[in-house]
Amino acid sequence: MAPAGAAYYRLAIVLGALSAMGPLAIDMYLPALPTIGRDLGASATAVQLSLAAYFIGIALGQAFYGPLSDRLGRKPALYSGLIIFALASIGCALAPSIEVLVVCRFLQALGGCAPLVIPRAVVRDQFDERGSVRMLSTLILVMGAAPILAPLLGGQLLTAFGWRSVFWLLTAYAVVWLLLAIVFLPESLPPAQRRREPFSVVLAVYGALLRDRLYLRYVVVGSLVFSGLLAYIASSPFVFIELFHVPPERFGLFFGMNAVGLIAASQVNGWLAARMDPRRILRLVLPVSAGSGVLLLVDASTGFGGFAGILVPLFLYIATHGFVMPNTTALAMAPHGRVAGSASALLGTIQFVLGATAGAVVGLLGNGTAVPLAAVVAGCGLAAWSVYQTLP
Repeated sequence: MAPAGAAYYRLAIVLGALSAMGPLAIDMYLPALPTIGRDLGASATAVQLSLAAYFIGIALGQAFYGPLSDRLGRKPALYSGLIIFALASIGCALAPSIEVLVVCRFLQALGGCAPLVIPRAVVRDQFDERGSVRMLSTLILVMGAAPILAPLLGGQLLTAFGWRSVFWLLTAYAVVWLLLAIVFLPESLPPAQRRREPFSVVLAVYGALLRDRLYLRYVVVGSLVFSGLLAYIASSPFVFIELFHVPPERFGLFFGMNAVGLIAASQVNGWLAARMDPRRILRLVLPVSAGSGVLLLVDASTGFGGFAGILVPLFLYIATHGFVMPNTTALAMAPHGRVAGSASALLGTIQFVLGATAGAVVGLLGNGTAVPLAAVVAGCGLAAWSVYQTLP
């Protein structure tokens, strides 16, 4: 039975806070990238590898936690990931060189996969399709504070205590929520429903999911919109600070403004979920994703509107993610309750593989302007809309 009342909101707070760990680990140290380079004697490219290593680790590691949670239960898989994340965060805080930092960031991401995969599986365990949309929208409300507060908090920590303090805080966050999950998060997969098949069967489950065209198309649609968001996250320090001369201490304000749009959209989506089929919501929102991406590309190419010409379409595009993510996730996972962990893991892996690719393309196209970012965001929005047209 799906939780209601106080139990519903307690579950949303715990799952949302766990899901926020990934955005915190990415966003909180963005203002510190130049300082890390100076402190460790590393080039800007080498420092960027620490961000790329995190994306790669997130992409690869999620495929492991899905089958593990289907086999052992949601909580043991979550605990193992949180412990790895905490230990790797300590390694980041103590890193004597950029090479050690890059390796520890990769390990941190491998641990950070668990609080991404497990909450989606828990939601699928306890809710039907529309209930999943509502809960996933509520999770965005909780976890959405991360991209608002993380750069601001990271900037303050950087000024007061240095960049290493960011990773000490991440260590504490993981330990605190490990303890709270032990106490307040119920196990949503009873032993009788756990799958104890050999590795070959795990591979067969992934193969079956990849052959499920409906699942794969919903996953790709959501992942493409997410890829534009990830390209923005990776490129925003350069575009905002270097190109438009936003002071580093004000970077978090603009970054957080876009996160507010995402949170507001997710809450409207949660309200709509009780009144409108999620497929109809996607039909209405995906053209906005594509259109805002195209507008961003036009403004970046012509210089129209200056900084505002970049901010406004970015705000619209990022806000649509608050509609697209809950609906595509719920629709993709709805038929796969028996393998919810694996379905969640594969979804996350595809998301971050496409997202890391989008970020790499922005880097390869880099020409000292905002056009590469705009082109990738426009391409992701148009591709997501196009793939959705192929759905029945």
